[in-house]
Amino acid sequence: MKIYWLIIIAVLTLLPVQGIALDNKAMSDSLMAQLDEVISNRDIYLKEKESRLDSLHRRLESATGHREKFDLLGMLFGEYHPFNADSAYAISIRQEAEAKATGNTSYIMNARMNRANILSATGMYHETLRLIDSIHSHEVPDYLRPYYYHTKRTVYGRLADYAAFPPEKKYYELLTDLYRDSLLGVNAPGSLFHNVIKADQLNVHGRPAEAIEMLQRFMDTNTLSDHDRAICAWTLSESFAKTGDTDSQKIQLLISAISDMKSAVREYVSLRQLALMLYKEGDLDRAYRFLTIAVDDAAKCNARQRIVELNDSYPMINGIYVETVRNQKRSLEHTIFIITILSLVLIGLLFYMRKQMIRIAKARKEVEETNIRLHSLNTQLSDSNHKLYELNNQLTETNEKLNDLNTRLSLSNDKLSEAYSAIAEISELKEVYIGRYMDQCLAYIEKLDEYRKSIGKLLNSGKSDDLKKLVKSSALIDEELKLFYDQFDKTFLNLFPTFVEDFNDLLMPEESIIPKKAGGLNAELRIFALIRLGISDSDKIAKFLRYSLTTIYNYRTKVRNKAKGDRNKLEAEVMNIGRNGQSRP
Repeated sequence: MKIYWLIIIAVLTLLPVQGIALDNKAMSDSLMAQLDEVISNRDIYLKEKESRLDSLHRRLESATGHREKFDLLGMLFGEYHPFNADSAYAISIRQEAEAKATGNTSYIMNARMNRANILSATGMYHETLRLIDSIHSHEVPDYLRPYYYHTKRTVYGRLADYAAFPPEKKYYELLTDLYRDSLLGVNAPGSLFHNVIKADQLNVHGRPAEAIEMLQRFMDTNTLSDHDRAICAWTLSESFAKTGDTDSQKIQLLISAISDMKSAVREYVSLRQLALMLYKEGDLDRAYRFLTIAVDDAAKCNARQRIVELNDSYPMINGIYVETVRNQKRSLEHTIFIITILSLVLIGLLFYMRKQMIRIAKARKEVEETNIRLHSLNTQLSDSNHKLYELNNQLTETNEKLNDLNTRLSLSNDKLSEAYSAIAEISELKEVYIGRYMDQCLAYIEKLDEYRKSIGKLLNSGKSDDLKKLVKSSALIDEELKLFYDQFDKTFLNLFPTFVEDFNDLLMPEESIIPKKAGGLNAELRIFALIRLGISDSDKIAKFLRYSLTTIYNYRTKVRNKAKGDRNKLEAEVMNIGRNGQSRP
C-alpha cells in the first residue's frame, strides 16, 4: 500500500516538470524557427543599418559647428562600435579633434573613452589602459563617470579572462569587482545598466537565482530595444547556465541572438554560444552555419577578441562536420556496395525470368493453337445456330406479313366506307351549293330584267334626268354587294363553322377579331377566309372585296403582327384550319 502511494506521489511530482519541459521545447522550437527566418532576412536589417549610417554621414557633411560635428560623430561611433571597429576607431580620432576645437575638456575625455573602448574590443589592452589612465578619475564629470568605470571594468574583466597564471588572474578579477561596484554606485537603481551589472555581480558571487528573478522582472516590466534585449537575455543565459538549466539558457540565447541579428550588429557572443550548445545536442548543421556567420561577422567587424574566442571552438565543430561528411561518404560507399550486390542479384533474376518466359511462351503457343481449334468448332456451331435463327426469322416475317395483309384488308374496308361516306357528303354538298348558285343567278337575272324595264319606262316617258340619276346611283350595286358578301359569309361559315374561333386561337388573346354581326365576317376575316380558300394573291383579293391593293397589304400586315407565334407562318397555319374537321352545309 505504501509503495502504491509513493508511486502516485512520484507521478504527481513529475507531471509539472514534464509540462515545463514540453513548454520549453515548444518555445525553443518556435524561437529557433524565428532565428532562422531573421537570419534569412538579415540583408534587410543590414540595409537599414547602412541607411542610418548614410543619413548620419550626410548630416555630418552639412554640419558647420564643432559642437554639432562632435555630437554627430558620437552618434556615428555608437552605430559603428558593434558593427565595424576600424570605422569606429577613425570616428573616435575625428571626434577628439572636434572636441579639442571646442576647448571643452569633458568632450575630449568622452572622445578618448570612445577610443579606449574600441581599443579594448580589438584586444589592445595595454593601449587601452594607457589611454584610460591618462584621464584622472577626479576630473571626470558625473555624466561620463559610468562610461569611465565601464571601460575600466571591461578591460580588466577581459584581462582576467585571458590571464595565463592564477596570481595575475586573481589580481585582475579583484580590479574587475572594484570597478563593478563603482558602476553600481554611479548607475541609477532600476536602470538597464544597473540591473545588468548587478546580475553580473550576483552570477560571479554564486547567486544566479537572484539574478534570474531580478532580470526577468526587469524585462517583463520594461519596453526594451532590440540591442538592450540582447544584452539582458545574454546576461540571463549566463545566470541559467550557472543553475544548470540548459533549456532556459538556450531560450535566452535564442532571444539574444534574434535581437542581435535585428540590431544588425557584428560584435556579439550569443550566436557563438548557441552554436556550441547545438553542437552538444548533435545539431551539427545549424551549429556549423551559426558559427560560420559569427566568424564572418567578427572578421568584418575586426573584433579581434571575438575572433580569438571563435578560433578556440571553430576547429572542433569544423572537425566534427568534416568527420560527419566522411561518415556520410563511408555510408554512401556501403550503400553503393549494397546496390551493386542487389544489381547482380537482379541480373540473375532477369536471366531466370527470361528462361521462364520462354517456357511460358511455348505453353502459351500450345494454348493458342487449342483456342484456334476451339474457335473453329465454335464458328461451325455458331453458323448452325445462325441458320436456325434465320429460319425462325423467316417464319416470323411470314407471320407478320400475313398479319399485315389482314390489317390492310381491314383498313381498306374502313377506308372504302369512309370514302363512300365522303362521296355521299360531297354529292350532298354539291347539290346544296349548286342549288344556291342557281337561285342566286336567277335572282340576279330577275333584278337585271327589272332594272332594264325601269330604264325602258324612263326612256319612254322622256324622263332623261331621272334616267341619269338612276345610271349614276350606286345604291343598287352597294345593296347587291352587301347581299353578295352576306351570302359569301354564310356559305364560308357553313363550310368552316369554327373558322372565327380557330383563327383567333392563332392570335394573341388581347388581339382577337370579333365580327360585328353574328354569323358574318368583317374585312380582315374575309381576307383570311379567301386565303383559306386558296386565293392568296393580294390583287385578286382586292378585286373581290373592291378595296385598293394598298388597303389589302395593310390589313394583311396588321393581322400578321397580331400573331401569337411566328408572324411569317400565320397564313400557312390559316390553311390548316378545318383540315381535321368536317365541313357541313
